[in-house]
Order: sequence, then structure tokens, then C-alpha cells
Amino acid sequence: MTETAKASPQKYGRFIAVTMVAITLAPGGYVVQANAADVVSAPSLNTTDRDESIRPFQVHVPQSQLDDLRRRIAETRWPDKETVGDSSQGIQLAQVQELVRYWGTDYDWRKAETQLNALPEFITTIDGVDIQFIHVRSRHPDALPIILTHGWPGSTFEFLKTIGPLTDPTAYGGRAQDAFDVVVPSIPGYGFSGKPTDLGWGPERTARAWDTLMKRLGYQHYVSQGGDHGSVISDALARQAPKGLLAIHLNMPATIPGDLTKAINSGDPAPSNLTPPERQAFQSLSTFFGRNAAYGALMVTRPQTIGYSLSDSPAGLAAWMYEKFAQWSDSDGVPERVLSRDEMLNDITLYWLTNTGASSSRFYWENNNNNFSAETQHTKDIKVPVAISVFPKEIYQAPESWSKQAYPSLFYYNQVARGGHFAAWEQPQLFTEELRAAFKSVR
Repeated sequence: MTETAKASPQKYGRFIAVTMVAITLAPGGYVVQANAADVVSAPSLNTTDRDESIRPFQVHVPQSQLDDLRRRIAETRWPDKETVGDSSQGIQLAQVQELVRYWGTDYDWRKAETQLNALPEFITTIDGVDIQFIHVRSRHPDALPIILTHGWPGSTFEFLKTIGPLTDPTAYGGRAQDAFDVVVPSIPGYGFSGKPTDLGWGPERTARAWDTLMKRLGYQHYVSQGGDHGSVISDALARQAPKGLLAIHLNMPATIPGDLTKAINSGDPAPSNLTPPERQAFQSLSTFFGRNAAYGALMVTRPQTIGYSLSDSPAGLAAWMYEKFAQWSDSDGVPERVLSRDEMLNDITLYWLTNTGASSSRFYWENNNNNFSAETQHTKDIKVPVAISVFPKEIYQAPESWSKQAYPSLFYYNQVARGGHFAAWEQPQLFTEELRAAFKSVR
């Protein structure tokens, strides 16, 4: 059947322009035929339309919003310098000032727009919320469909460097039989997806939406990958085990044994019976929850309160996110060693322009669980095959012993030489190789 995208100007927001096209739905997918004459504003991010159409999507931010951002940056009121010589009081003033100076003078959002708009982007409404996503089909037959889910403070930008190697492996040193069809959605409340106005948009509901999305795209079977929120959503999807879900891959698994959770949260000493890898994981998590998790506690309990700062202050938003790039990347606190300033600012600017500081924080409030705890995440209920890749500068390195205990259906476990929390972003080649190896047996 053929669906023609239609739109009512009264329902459209201010900050995106979209070229509407005719979409011909076909078995297993769709063919897009451009109609350059029909140009309208983008759909409201809170549309109540209940159709199942897949609408083309492109981004164009009005220059007035970019001018306003630069004006706000120029008028930043800075705090005084930290009184220590390290980052123990938070991200250091000089680091943030240099990033924000570049943001306000040299950074060019239009390059990010061009990068996004070079990809097939779409939007569809699921359960009353618009889900915006990238969808790239491989030219190779029998490609394995995969849905990649970002986290916070990430976005779909995390995966852009992996799309080429995943969809066209022969151009990147792989084999045709390694090919994937790639779907990269924005979590509701993030990026250009809609901002939920009702309660309940946590991991379980998002996972159901992801299955609906994959089925709506015509896929009868697929795999799921995620780190951070993406890991929690992939876990939820695996617990639900919808027909056609072949396996999941995680780079931030929930493996803390139930009898250790309280001790870690309380800052107690590690039990004497732990193996060296288990002891290292215990100590990493104890440090994280004792010294570095205040941001999460605030977003879990008061997302609206932090949202005022993140929505009004570019420097405040940049510092809030940049600190995590510095802490969680494999960079010894200097994230520019693995991510360019432009890459980080693409992500930060996306949060600014979509005004998703509060809405993205609400996902923490909706989740409100220990994302590292096997007991809290009910990992033993998962029967779908599970693959885990451990990157050395992740918040903690999940030991193989805990992973096997947490996920009875674990079929792949590997420790990678480089990379941190933002695995696909920092090390796209290693990340791609892990997905090829992990999912080889389920094709």
C-alpha cells in the first residue's frame, strides 16, 4: 500500500524543518520517493496521532536559535576556581571554560546537521509518543537487523561511526556475512523523539516500543544492543522475550550479586572470599556509588529541579555532561584524547536545541533502580541469549564469574583492550568487531 505523509501546520514545532515524501511500504521495508515541493515544519514532539505511518525526518535549526545560544554562552557567569588541584570537587573550571569558549566561537552545528541529514532518518508514533530514528539497510543480502540504544549523556551521535562498518562490512575489513541492518532510535524524552507527558515511560515500556518499531519496519527477527540506559532497555526487552528477538548484547551489564549490593552501597570493605577481578569490580562500584553517583541521585529524585539549570544555562549543561565524558571515557580525564570537541559538542548541542535536560532526566526517575544489580534487573528471568563485552574503563568491569551467575543464558563474554563507557563512540572499530563476533552464532 502507499501512504502519503500529511501534516497540519498547527501541530508543528518551531525548530526543525522536514521535507515530506511519499512512502511506499513493501514487504520487509519501504522505498522513499522525495517530493521536494512539500516542505513543512516537523511534527510536534507530543503528537497524539495514532497512525502507524513512518514519516521521513530531517533537521534544520533556525539560525535565530543558534544565535541565541551564542549570546547566552557569551553572557556566562562563571563560578570561582576549585580549591584543589584535581577533579575531586568536580570538573575543573579551566577545562569547562575552554570547551565553552570553543562552543561559542568556533563550533558549527550545521556540520552536525549535514552529518545527520546524510542518513535515512524517520519518525513514527508508538504508544502516543513520536519515536525518531535512523534506519540504514545493508546492501548485503541476509543482513541481521539490529537496534542500537544510547544512554545518558549520550544520544544517537554515539553510534554514527559504527553505522558504516556494521552495514557495509566489506568496506571496513569484514565479510559480507557480517552485515547488519541498523536501527538507531532516540529514547523518548531524548533528542528528536517525543517528550512523554504521561507516567510509565521507563525501560519496560520503551522496550515494548522498540519491538513495535522493529516489527513496523518489517523485521520478523532482530537483535538488540545497548550500554547505559540501552543496557537496561535491552535487559527489559530480553525479559519480555518478544517473538523474533534472537539475542541481546550489553556493554554495561547488570551483574552485581544480590548479597553484595548492600555492602557496595554502604561503602563496606570487600568480602575476603572475592577473586581479584571480583574485588576490583567491588571497589570500582563502591567508589562510584560513594563519590561519583550524586548526579544520578539528583536525576532519580529531582529531575524537574535539575531541569531548570540544564534548560537555561548552556555552560551548566555542558559542565553537567562533559564531566561524564571525562570520568567515564578511556582518556585519563581528558576526553579530547578519544572524542573530538566537535563530537562532544554535537551531543551537548542536541540536548540544548531540543531542550531535553529535564525530559531526559525523567528516565532516571521512571527507572529508579540500581542498573548494575542483577537482582534489581531480574537478569535470571532472561532466557534470550545474552552477549557481554567488557571495556576496560567502564564504570566497572563486570567479572566473568558474576556475568555467568547473573545471566544463565550468557553465550558470549569478552574483555576488550581499549574503551570506556561510550564504547561505540570511543572505539567504533572494536565495538563493531565485538558485535560481529557476538552475534555470529545467532545469524
